[in-house]
Amino acid sequence: MNSFIYQKKSLGQNFLIDKNIINKIIKIGNVEKNSTILEIGSGNGNLTSKIIDLNPKKIYAIEKDKKLTDFLKIKLQKNNKIEIINEDILNIIKIKNFGKNIIVFGNLPYNISTQILASFIQFEKWPPWYELLVLMFQKEVADRIISKESSSNFGRLSILSNWRLDIKKHFDVSRNCFFPKPKVNSTVLSFKPKKKNKFNIRNPKNLEMVTRVLFSNRRKMINKNFLKLFNGNKSIAEDLSLKLNQRPEDLSKEMYYKITMKYEELFG
Repeated sequence: MNSFIYQKKSLGQNFLIDKNIINKIIKIGNVEKNSTILEIGSGNGNLTSKIIDLNPKKIYAIEKDKKLTDFLKIKLQKNNKIEIINEDILNIIKIKNFGKNIIVFGNLPYNISTQILASFIQFEKWPPWYELLVLMFQKEVADRIISKESSSNFGRLSILSNWRLDIKKHFDVSRNCFFPKPKVNSTVLSFKPKKKNKFNIRNPKNLEMVTRVLFSNRRKMINKNFLKLFNGNKSIAEDLSLKLNQRPEDLSKEMYYKITMKYEELFG
């Protein structure tokens, strides 16, 4: 039993079938014999099987779909280094102990990909338990994650992602590399936790709130929304050397971090 064509649309399943792309993804992770691997959405096990070939110390294969979990247990039953977990990654990402220095692979479901990434950013303890994330996103989402200031794609996702992670784009993946074919192409990105971060935001939810408020009128100047955040106190902008006649996309990522730190300083 080497393949499985079952698909549940509600889970956004598109199985990666291109062997060349699978090999390129695994190379990014630099898997060694002492590596511990976490795979999100193991699906029909195509990527999982290639990881097994590299003989890592341990593999956690997370799969939400019960039918696929049962299939994987049959397909991979001879390997005692793999633990197949029938669970939603969003439910266990912060509560299960996977160890330290984990390499994470994931062909993420398009409908929850940003939620999964946000969960990896929002750990209270930092640096986190993972060493590297190698994740595939819908290309449009990946473009937003890696976008620069003053670009049309620049926004909250880029600001949040770059706060704690060093991000690298590796390559785009054609929709023809999947079965069934999605309507869009994908992109593979990797993320390394920043060991030292000069922007010490105590609560990631405050960064989310600040960016949500300031981007609520994307095409307008930040003046009114900034003053909402700070109860009309214009001196805060002066302290930050911030011009309030700018649009949200014109501010640097670093400025959003400074605004959030100032917010926490004043309001806890």
